[in-house]
Formats: sequence, C-alpha cells, structure tokens
Amino acid sequence: MTSQVRPESTTQSYFVRQLEEAAKRPEVAAPATIASLTKRISYLTPEQIADVRRAHAYAQAAHTDQWRRTGHPYITHPTAVAQILAEMRMDHQTLMAALLHDVIEDSAANKSTLRDEFGSAVAEIVDGVSKLSKIFSSRAEAQAENFQKMALAMAKDIRVIMVKMADRLHNMRTIGVMSDKQRKRIARETLEFYAPIANRLGINTIKMELEELGFKALYPLRADRIERAVARARGNRKELMEEIASTMTAALNRDGIDAKVISREKHAYSIYRKMKSQHKSFNEIMDVFGFRIVVDRVDACYRTLGVVHNLFSPVAGRFKDYIAIPKANGYQSLHTSLFGMHGVPIEVQIRTKQMEAVAETGIAGHWLYKSGESDFEPSQRRARQWAQDLLELQRQAGNPLEFIESLKLDLFPDEVYVFTPKGEIMELPSGACAIDFAYTVHTDIGNSCVACRIDRNLAPLSQRLQSGQSVEIITSTDARVNPDWLTFVVTSRARSAIRVALKNQQSGESIALGRKLLNRALGNANMSINDLDFRRLRKVFTDMGVRKLNDLLTAIGNGELMAYVAAQKLLAADNPDYEAVTVEGGGPVSIRGGEGLVIHYGRCCGPVPGDQIVGHMTPGKGFVVHNETCANISEIRRRAAREIIPARWETETEGEFRTTLVLNVNRRKGILAEVAAEVSAADAGVENISVEERNAEISTLAIGITVKNRSHLARVMRRLRNVQAVINLSRLGH
Repeated sequence: MTSQVRPESTTQSYFVRQLEEAAKRPEVAAPATIASLTKRISYLTPEQIADVRRAHAYAQAAHTDQWRRTGHPYITHPTAVAQILAEMRMDHQTLMAALLHDVIEDSAANKSTLRDEFGSAVAEIVDGVSKLSKIFSSRAEAQAENFQKMALAMAKDIRVIMVKMADRLHNMRTIGVMSDKQRKRIARETLEFYAPIANRLGINTIKMELEELGFKALYPLRADRIERAVARARGNRKELMEEIASTMTAALNRDGIDAKVISREKHAYSIYRKMKSQHKSFNEIMDVFGFRIVVDRVDACYRTLGVVHNLFSPVAGRFKDYIAIPKANGYQSLHTSLFGMHGVPIEVQIRTKQMEAVAETGIAGHWLYKSGESDFEPSQRRARQWAQDLLELQRQAGNPLEFIESLKLDLFPDEVYVFTPKGEIMELPSGACAIDFAYTVHTDIGNSCVACRIDRNLAPLSQRLQSGQSVEIITSTDARVNPDWLTFVVTSRARSAIRVALKNQQSGESIALGRKLLNRALGNANMSINDLDFRRLRKVFTDMGVRKLNDLLTAIGNGELMAYVAAQKLLAADNPDYEAVTVEGGGPVSIRGGEGLVIHYGRCCGPVPGDQIVGHMTPGKGFVVHNETCANISEIRRRAAREIIPARWETETEGEFRTTLVLNVNRRKGILAEVAAEVSAADAGVENISVEERNAEISTLAIGITVKNRSHLARVMRRLRNVQAVINLSRLGH
C-alpha cells in the first residue's frame, strides 16, 4: 500500500519552510551569550559593564528551567534583545532592562524587587514593557490595554519603546517555529504597529527588518515571488547602475565634493506596498533606479544637488527639501527625481553622514538621556514630543480601543507643510484639513472654529491642505463643535478633542432639556425645580440610579427617564400631600431650532417653524420633534399617550429645516432639472431627489428640501404647482 502525499498548502509554502529552518539555526534562535554581549558593550565603563553582567545573572536565575520553542534556554532571548540594543550603543540601564524585560511576567519578581536590586529607572522600563496580568474579555481589549500601558510608560521614559522594539525584532527573527495562526497574528501586529512606530521614531534599520520579516510571515508566497523577481532583475540592472554611479562620482570629484555614492536596492515589502497603493506592475516599480549620496557638510548637500541637476534633467515637481523642513521622525535629506542616461528614471537622496546615522538609528543615534532639553538631538526631541502627544491621546480617549484607533491614525503620516498667518511652518499628515490645523494649534482654537482662509481666501473647513499653503482659522465664542467633522479630520489629536467636546456639549444640552421637561411636568402642581428641597430627596435620587440633580436632568434629557415619572417621585418624596396630583400635563416645550445633539427633527414628517408640533423622548436620541399629524406620532399616541409632549416653536426661530415633498409628474425629458431650478429660484436648498416610475406616463418624485419656515415652504410649493408637468404634490407624513 502506497501512502499518498498531500500537496502543500499555501501557508506551508517554500518560503514558510525557509522561515522555520532559519528560526532553528543557532545564530538566529540563540544569537547571543553573555560573552558575545560583553564584547559589544566595550563602549561602556567597567562599572556599567559589571551592572549589565549582574542583570544577566539575575535574569538567568529567574528563567531557570524555562525554554523557548526553538529548544534553547529562555535566557538566550533577553540576551539577544540586549545585544540588538548594544549594537545601537544604548546606555547600560537600557541594556539591563532588556535582560530583565520578561522577569516580572515569567517569575516571582515584581517591580519593587527590581527597584531595590537595580534602581528605579531600570524597574520602570521593565514594568513599562511588561504585559498587564488581569484577565481580558478579548484579545483586542488585551492588546489595547497593554499598548496603552506601554504608551504611558514611554511618555515618562522613551527607552521603554526601544526595549520593546528590540524584543519584537528578535521574536520576529524566530517566528518560524510558531503555529500558522500565531505567526500570522504576530506578523500582522508587527506590520500594523511596531514597524510604523519604528518609522515614527526614525529607527530605519529596525523598521526595514520588521517589515521584511512581517511580510514574509504574513504573505509568504507574495514575498517569495517578489524576491525571485528582484533577483532576476538585479542582473539586468547591475551594469547600468554601476555606470550611473561612476558618472555621478566623477562629476562630484570634478567639483571638489568628497562624496560617497551608494546604489539603493528596493526591499520586497516596499515594492509590494507601492504596487498595491499605486496600482503599478513590478516592472514599473523596478524601472526606477535609486541612489544615495553621502557628504560631509550641509552646504555640500545643496552643491551636490546642483551637480546632479546639471548632469541629468530633473523631473518637475519631484524635489523635496527635508533638510530645511525635517520629517516628523527627525529624518533629514534632499530628495530629487531625474531622467538619467538612456532615459532611465533616477531617485537620488542627498544627506550628510550625521543625517545618515539619524536616518538609520533615529532616537538611538547619539543617545543622550535627561541631560536637558537643549542637549537632545532633533529626532530625540521629536520622539519625546510624540510620546507626550500619546499621553494626551490617552487622556482624551474614552477607552483603550478608542486609544488604539487614534494611535493607528497617528502612525502613518505622509506630511504636508503649511504656514500660519505669522509665517511659522506647521507639519500635518497628508489629507489634513483646516480643522486638523486648528486643533494642532490649540484645542480651544479647534473647539471655537467657524471658518477658515486658505491662501487668504475663504475655503471650506473640509478642504484638504497642500504643502506651501497658508492657513488662517476664524473663531467665534458662540461656535459649536460639529459631529460631521469626525468624517473628514485625519489627525488623532483632532479626532480625540472633537469627541471630548461633543460629550461635554451633549451633556450641557441634555441638562438644559431635562430641566425644561422636568419643570413642565411639575407645572400642574404649581411647582418648579427651585421649589423642591433636595436635602430630603437623596433617597429618591438613589432609587432612580442618579447621584445628583444634574445626573437626573441628563437622564431625562437623553430620554433614559420620563420626566413625569421623575416628577411624581420627587413630589411624593418632597411632600406626601402631592402624591395624588397628576403631572402628565404642563405647558409646551419651547423649540428654538438649530438644536444640537439631544433635540432631533423627525425625518418622517420634516417639521418646520410654523407647523403644529409635538415631541416624544427616545433613549439615546433625546427629544424628537414631529408634526402633530405625523403617522408615527399617531401610533405612539395610541400605544402610550402620555409619552407625547406638547411643543411649540419660539417666536424668533432661525435656521434651515429639512422637509420632503412628494410630487406626481408626467414623465418627460428635463423634468428633474426643472423641478430643482424652481426650488432654487424660491431660495430653498435641494438635499436629494429620488424617482419612482409609477407607469409609462407618470413618475413620483420625493425631493428633500431645506426651508426657513412654513411660509417659505408655501412659496416653494406654489412655484412647483405652476410647473406644467406636476400633477399634484404633498408633504411627506402629512
């Protein structure tokens, strides 16, 4: 009997097997020992090296009898993490924390133990990296809470994220031994969070490796195919790239510029991402030849730019000066695109040696810690600022999942650079609008924003900003935050601040409406809120599930508690003589129009000022206003008559109100345009038009319009009745 060999699945492809084999190699699974680590930390003092070795001995004891899936002792992992950081020349406290980073999770040691043994700085870093021990209802919640904890720790000490990055990098190097499900989950998390964070902090070497390893683990077949294609293309390109590089080197030497010209190889993941986002083929991506030119001084960067522009024709609009205006992660360089020899497109990056170091290692380059703000490199200052911004995000977020959502938005910033009215440069993510700009300036500016000028011309608040534009925000003390802003803002800061403002705004409106409704309910008893003795009403508050008067008014305003029920309980508790008094009646609730989050207008009947109106409370929506004759109100009146609340329009009601007209028309060409023109001629707005074909000759149009009041609506209807093709018309819900 012969056994059948099952064909390999996609996930068990050639490349996955390669990963598994790589993970089992000793140089990958156990790349470091205390001896090899000691060799790499020769830049430290003897006392600091002794502290690192002491931390290693402690970690080794803590992880006794613990093993990795690769089959190696667990201590090989923290040692490898420390070695990654040593290669970046991190300080001894960071290396000690790296060696101890799993001790709290995997042994009996706790934060206070580590503080006593190694000092508070090391203990805080280890605690910041350690996962929370509590039980979570879902993996998403656990990830969110743990990430939030790490972000808070990072705001205090940026070294926390450096340890976490090195930890994740070594785990990715050995990911091949994990199950398919685990491998994909970890790889996706790496590509979504850790690689973007490394990019945000300017640590290019770690970012690139995380992306490549994550890509290979998540999409093994795609990675394999792209790498094979790159290898094939490399042979065809080599000779031409060498020719272009030697031509540029010779030209720079003639001008007395000491420069190193390096050809840049595109990585598999960056090729894949470009192919996907730009909808280009592999050949289109690989047609572009990349070079990096490294010089000694900043002035030499600009001289080099002149040389290469004289040598090859520059592509218009493809020059970017990141030296004058660095990226958010501190990255500095000149970028230009050229038409090279034989018409080959060339991308050139020009930077100094120092800029090259910062581009590769970001905040780890020239490491300085707590020696005063002025002593920090620009990349480190920006990293610290970003960490502080994360702290603000966390404060504003309603829950950890909301924080993670905001963080994701913040991690992918293709920047645009705009100017304030005073000429200061502000950096915003690509796609940002004036609202994002306003909240970046200050939260109060965003909350009071009513309009904007872009390049001194009035423009919509939702208009996307372009680099080089000047932006001026117009504010008002009467401004209200609009919930629609959430649909077009892109910065996490703006999104979080808008949500906080809306919550506060809704709370204020709910209290005001709740007060109105409760006073109305108490009116038949010749009482008001001010007449009640609230010292005697604490028990009633407890029975209704509220702590204070504002909580009660908010619940009423949001529709969670009926006003008449609250009134009965309050009157009964305040004075037993009032128990029998009916409070279902009362005067009408005044509606002024333009209300915000707790007063809505029924789309079923479209009430406008001048209509006879009533309302009812809906949990979560608050007070919903309807026409008295609305069919939905008739149903509520039949089912629960006392839930209907009389209402009236205030005398001076302003604003635009939406209602819907239903027209039966003779079918003919151009009727929609004619109807819309008549509405516009009556100074009303057209929101939408839907058409239903009744038969071959007649169609029914439902047209949503905005008007100021009932008389304005009457003018619109008169104009429409005069249209020859209109058979009849009526209001929806009437």
